[in-house]
Amino acid sequence: MKRKIMKVIGLIPVNLIILLFLANDLNAQIKDVFSPLPANAIRFTDFLENDLQNSIQNWNKGVVPYSALVEKFRSGRSFFAQGEMWGKAVRSGCMFYRYSQDPELKRILDATVADLLTTQRANGSISCSEILNQPDGPGGDLWERKYVLLAMNQYYRNVSRDPRVLQSMKDQADCIISQIGYPPKTRIVDLGWSPNHIESSTLLEPVMQLYKLTGYQRYLDFAKYIVEEGGAKGFNFIEDAFNNVPPMKIGGVYPKAYEMMSLFEGLVEYYRITGDEHIKTAVLNLYHNIIDNEITIIGNGGGDLPYHPAVMGEAWDNTALEQTNPDIQRMMETCVGVTWIKLCSQILCLTGDPSTVDMIEKYAYNGLLGAMKPEGDGFSYVNLLNGVKTNREGWGGIVNDVYVTCCNLNGPMGLAYLPYVAIMNSAAGPVINLYNKGDATVQISKKQTVNLAIETDYPKSGNILVKVSPEVSETFTLRMRIPLWSKTTVLKVNGIPMEATPGTYAEINRKWTKGDRIELILDMRCRIVEAPHGSNRNGDNFKALAMGPIVLARDENIDKDYNQPVTIISKEGYVDVTRELPTVNSTRMQFGVPTNKGLIHMVDYASVNSWEGKKVCTWLPCE
Repeated sequence: MKRKIMKVIGLIPVNLIILLFLANDLNAQIKDVFSPLPANAIRFTDFLENDLQNSIQNWNKGVVPYSALVEKFRSGRSFFAQGEMWGKAVRSGCMFYRYSQDPELKRILDATVADLLTTQRANGSISCSEILNQPDGPGGDLWERKYVLLAMNQYYRNVSRDPRVLQSMKDQADCIISQIGYPPKTRIVDLGWSPNHIESSTLLEPVMQLYKLTGYQRYLDFAKYIVEEGGAKGFNFIEDAFNNVPPMKIGGVYPKAYEMMSLFEGLVEYYRITGDEHIKTAVLNLYHNIIDNEITIIGNGGGDLPYHPAVMGEAWDNTALEQTNPDIQRMMETCVGVTWIKLCSQILCLTGDPSTVDMIEKYAYNGLLGAMKPEGDGFSYVNLLNGVKTNREGWGGIVNDVYVTCCNLNGPMGLAYLPYVAIMNSAAGPVINLYNKGDATVQISKKQTVNLAIETDYPKSGNILVKVSPEVSETFTLRMRIPLWSKTTVLKVNGIPMEATPGTYAEINRKWTKGDRIELILDMRCRIVEAPHGSNRNGDNFKALAMGPIVLARDENIDKDYNQPVTIISKEGYVDVTRELPTVNSTRMQFGVPTNKGLIHMVDYASVNSWEGKKVCTWLPCE
């Protein structure tokens, strides 16, 4: 049998063999509809590329104090859960390396992983807690170990398949299994610092990833145990999601958005292996309920008021409806937005649902870029829609003179995911999800690839040209995402009109030849967005503006009357804006907007620089 398998493998291209083993499809009952391209198969130019490179150069290769973060595993944490910091920094670095193949970044990652391996304790754990104190609930021990495993998994899959790293992951997981479980072991829901201990159960994701790498039954058994515990002390998050409980009511007084989605990422991995439809329903119910109840105009969610002031803007809080509430002081944690991107990408791969990309794009171009410091050397902890947009303060501390928080460590991971989802593959052929300028190489059969070159200034305009260049002519289906907001779309292949329905993929099946051209014109008319109806009825008297995926805002840096009431002049829900030269060099887009008082000047939300205290007005008060 082994000889027959090797003969078959010999007929498959090397890159497909790597993908096969990394996905470990032999263990999966459920196959993904879409799959990411191999490392280094896509390259952005313009727009997002500058942001990715700024983060790589000025954060991951710039100020991250890797050695000092490793030292916490030798000397102990200075405050709870501090050991997560190394894992988050390395995880995003590995995803950036997957995209960039930057040799200097690889040297940094190789060195810090080797350094971390020297901290492994006698019982196999890599932990900031001494063996006698393990498992350490209040200290955040399991949460820290989770992030070590996530980072090592990313390193092993995307940087170096070092057998020492795989062995260390197995040692760490085996140590956890020896400590955690049904009595007489310590129950996982009894460990953690939060009121319901949800953070510890997010170990499900790296445990499932390790099962996919090894096929060891004990890891699947442990994952089943975590699922049976329900995710939190006194609450069954999985059953609540299955029963369509609104996100803000899952988990009692602590519906922590970031950790909840992290748990459900692990549930997607669990569903792939087990095929348990109950789990799939729970995941998809939570996804749709987050969209309906929590996601704001800039693509993120969570807030402090009116329901969960003690959770500091990091809890689900009916934010989609409450986003114009002027009492909100903290909302939309960057960790929430980045984990939302990751959960959406999991569901995208699993189901092929284009709404997931609408969600990713909305957050990427607005909330994510809007949270990043101009030079890429950090991210805001939370974002406001009206007021001072950015806020450095949150969980974290000074490490080697660098102020490190969970959010300025997580922000780069969101950026690194954008090329990961931009263009994908499927059994039928390539899938174009995001329309940033760039090019990609996609394997369309065992024998050949196709190059896709995207020429555009999107999202500055909706004019997009895709040049399709297979090595030889071949028939396959190319999917083009038609955003839900694009109500009038023009799609042509070699000048011939094609059908394009908002909120779907246009599936173009034909025999493709080098030189074929796809023209896509998306509807970038500036549209009025009506205020939601939350608990604060005064919030009803607001309107916002959006163009394609971009949300516009008034910027105090260029407009002293940025928050004064106006009446926007519109017709049938659309506003005739004029493009302007930016007043501030760092502004990506600026527009003149007609009002009853003459033109006001608005920019894309992401460009507003609030780092020195200037304010933004996204929901415009109306006269």
